[in-house]
Amino acid sequence: MIKVYCYSKCSTCKKALKWLDDKGIKYELIDIKESNPDEKTIRKYHKKSGLPLKRFFNTSGMLYRELELAKKLPDMSEDEQFKLLASDGMLVKRPMLVTDKAVLTGFREKEWEDALC
Repeated sequence: MIKVYCYSKCSTCKKALKWLDDKGIKYELIDIKESNPDEKTIRKYHKKSGLPLKRFFNTSGMLYRELELAKKLPDMSEDEQFKLLASDGMLVKRPMLVTDKAVLTGFREKEWEDALC
């Protein structure tokens, strides 16, 4: 089953869910604020994605800016970054699409099309 981690007030998440619905693609919706993936899960998703760890951070989010993570992340170990991502769903880039074969962060229609269709 496809999982989509979203935040209900996020316009990009709404756009992604509409795209999935329009394509008739079934998915499990997970509220990232209420059910943030734990550290072990984020590690698994990161490995499966093949993406740099920085792509898992919601760099445009208020919490990211409040914590001044743009300055701090370069000096943090990967272990510290994983712990941080697991600490609050608002730090995680969304929507996050999880399939059997891929993990994508953010909504880029072409990437989602390639992964799902």
